[in-house]
Amino acid sequence: MPPGHSRRRAVVVGAGLAGVLAAAVLSRSVDDVVVLDRDDLPDGPEHRKGLPQGRHAHLLMAGGLAAMEDVVPGGSIRRRLLAAGAHEIPLGHGIVALTPEGWFPRWRHDGPRMLSCTRALLDWTVRQAVLAHTGVEVRKAQAVGLAGDAGRVRGVRIAVPGGQETELAADFVVDASGRGSRVVTWLRELGITDVPEKSVDSGLVNATRVYRTPAGAEQFPLTIVQADPYGGEPGRSGMMLPVEGDRWMVSLAGTRGGEPPADPEGFLRYALGLPSPLVGRLVSGAEPLTDVHVSRSTSNSRRYLEKTARWPEGFVALGDAVATFNPAYGQGMSVAALGARLLGEELRRGGLAAPGLARRVQRGAARSVDSAWAAAVGQDVWYPGTRGARPGLADRLVTAYSRRLTKTATGSYRAAAALWDVTSMRTGPERLFRPGTLLDVLTGPLLPAPSGPPLTPAEHKIVTTLGRTGAGGTGA
Repeated sequence: MPPGHSRRRAVVVGAGLAGVLAAAVLSRSVDDVVVLDRDDLPDGPEHRKGLPQGRHAHLLMAGGLAAMEDVVPGGSIRRRLLAAGAHEIPLGHGIVALTPEGWFPRWRHDGPRMLSCTRALLDWTVRQAVLAHTGVEVRKAQAVGLAGDAGRVRGVRIAVPGGQETELAADFVVDASGRGSRVVTWLRELGITDVPEKSVDSGLVNATRVYRTPAGAEQFPLTIVQADPYGGEPGRSGMMLPVEGDRWMVSLAGTRGGEPPADPEGFLRYALGLPSPLVGRLVSGAEPLTDVHVSRSTSNSRRYLEKTARWPEGFVALGDAVATFNPAYGQGMSVAALGARLLGEELRRGGLAAPGLARRVQRGAARSVDSAWAAAVGQDVWYPGTRGARPGLADRLVTAYSRRLTKTATGSYRAAAALWDVTSMRTGPERLFRPGTLLDVLTGPLLPAPSGPPLTPAEHKIVTTLGRTGAGGTGA
């Protein structure tokens, strides 16, 4: 260390995906990075208590994966995940999907690719890579507030045994403490009291069970039966996705009034009763490996931190601490990765001491939040039991366009490619309004949508066999 150089420290609150990715980029700009988490972190790819959605379906979109590749040290995170058993799914032909506008075809082109694995594997793989290739330190501790004032955050207040507090000084602090973040309270204690907040809650309940992949069905495509927000009934959906360890993860979801049950028999009945029974037929003949796990932490919740009149230097919030989304849309992990990458870009551009760094990051991170929020809330407002918002004129106009685009995508590869680019978070929603896409939407689908699930003969045989077998569908 050069003479006269004082060590610079960054503190990250939360050792989840957002926190570990933020720690990775900070490690390039400071001498010490300390990550605080109140949980004991697992020693392998195992579920942990502080992640309420951890047992349910997670898909890493192409945009989020690209951001992680830029952020995580030690070589390609994609290669690490694939080596650990994750599956790479090409959107063009690797998915069988029923949308509210009909079945999607399976095209010859790959389209963007996403990764399918358990959240436990993803978190552990990323955390191991970051800890192995940086000096990041993880400490078990509970942060209870910020040290500093409205002009600058200078550290974190930590609870210690006996009800006392101690301060951990820092040159930069990131709140990545997730859905339960107390960032609004912490800012209020510093004198920043003008954080707008909004919640839109469809009452979604997730129910998930893991099965052994049936022999011969190892290459069966990821299968989705989407909910229909527009029919005036509670939304009901189901998904079968392949995960590591030769397993299928099956997640069912229902909005308020249409929740999936937690018992094995009811779980199977619910899957068979979806708008297509395809997911139910697959799992009715598969061997269950777990009980049914249920979660209700699914509301869209947003803290508009970028809109405050003042923002302290030396502090940003990222990931679920800023916004959470209905997990059915698969955006949260990508938003966290994009926020971490933005932090890294700003640090490289001006350095840790650049005036206004924290405010630029907070406002910049809001752009990917905006896109994900619009996509999630734009559908959730249509469910009859949704609380916190009802569709207005703007929602009706956007929904009319998006439904026509989805309908066009059932018979037009160009329209499907535009939709994939946005849902994969490779581009912003402006992609949907380019002249070529507008023309496609105006023209409508060039080909008729498939009349049923677009399965190959071999895949049809698997569904028929499993549906006829019906073994193992009710017991663990």
